[in-house]
Amino acid sequence: MKWLPGKCKCSVAYTLSIVGGKWKWLILYKLWHNGIMRYGELKNNIPGITHKMLSQQLKELEAEELILRNEYHQVPPKVEYSLTEKGNTLIPILQLMAKWGDENRPITNIDE
Repeated sequence: MKWLPGKCKCSVAYTLSIVGGKWKWLILYKLWHNGIMRYGELKNNIPGITHKMLSQQLKELEAEELILRNEYHQVPPKVEYSLTEKGNTLIPILQLMAKWGDENRPITNIDE
């Protein structure tokens, strides 16, 4: 979702334009929980995400300065991702989302 400042002045709409969708929150959670991660680690830790989607979401999060992409010029190439200070400001929201999910998700046989 793209933020259109002239169309809506709602702060929730702005926030959703930055971190909307199911993948960005999961990426932010994984980086918060694990610290610095490489692309392959993120891919392996987020079931169902495609390479194209992960790449796109990482670029968007980097453009919003929520994550830092650190590229090392070596062979083989190495790229690491981590949260920025701005990205860390979303962690209390993420923790509340996790708490809400724990309290409200349906219990299945897998959970027992």
